[in-house]
Amino acid sequence: MEAVILVLALLFVAFVVLGVYVSVKAVGAAKRGVDRTISQARRTVEDTTLRAKSLGQVGVAGELAQLRLRLRTSMKATQDALHAGVAEDASLRESLGLFERLSVHGRELDDELKRLEREPDRHQVTERLPDLRERVERITHSADALRWAARDRARTFAEDDLSALSAQIDVEAGALRDWSRAEPDWAARAEDAAGAAGAAGAAGAAGPAAETAARSDAGEAPPEPPQAITARDPRQPTTYSWQKTARPETSN
Repeated sequence: MEAVILVLALLFVAFVVLGVYVSVKAVGAAKRGVDRTISQARRTVEDTTLRAKSLGQVGVAGELAQLRLRLRTSMKATQDALHAGVAEDASLRESLGLFERLSVHGRELDDELKRLEREPDRHQVTERLPDLRERVERITHSADALRWAARDRARTFAEDDLSALSAQIDVEAGALRDWSRAEPDWAARAEDAAGAAGAAGAAGAAGPAAETAARSDAGEAPPEPPQAITARDPRQPTTYSWQKTARPETSN
């Protein structure tokens, strides 16, 4: 009895621990989903603000907004392309690792540009613009190269698969068009079948006639045709072989 109670207690503790673990995992997943949603919303708002600044402002502020928008747009597009491609092509994992290293430099540059937007000394910012443009150009060029390489690789695989599929379809279509060469002539087959049926009919008709002629030559009478079954005369009594014959009565 004590063993049963102990087992039940252990099962209860195990279920409680499992329930707590599942709850913690669910809460963590929900929190990550909320954080991801907030990050995406914040990014969308920030990109919209940068577009407005790049179009509505001139001078240093407008150029800084254009540089940030170009950098963020290139990095986001490359990230989406690589994450989508690595699900189908595992060889892109190395490219994704390189992009993550590149993203570190991209985030640092974006943070620096963001700080310079609030810098009151516009003269110092203007002097640093050439270096900022070069750094943005290098990072976006590398990101664009990775993105287009991944897209070219996916397109090459799709073209190879399409070429192989087209070749198989051409072979199958050729086989379907040549069915008349592989199959026998249906008209000739029907004519041969009709000839065979006629020969069999002639042989069947000649058989009884030949048998009758042979019986005539041997002096035998031809066999009588089978008699039809006639109805029993109701006036005649029906007798069977197992019935005894009635003996006539004798007088003494």
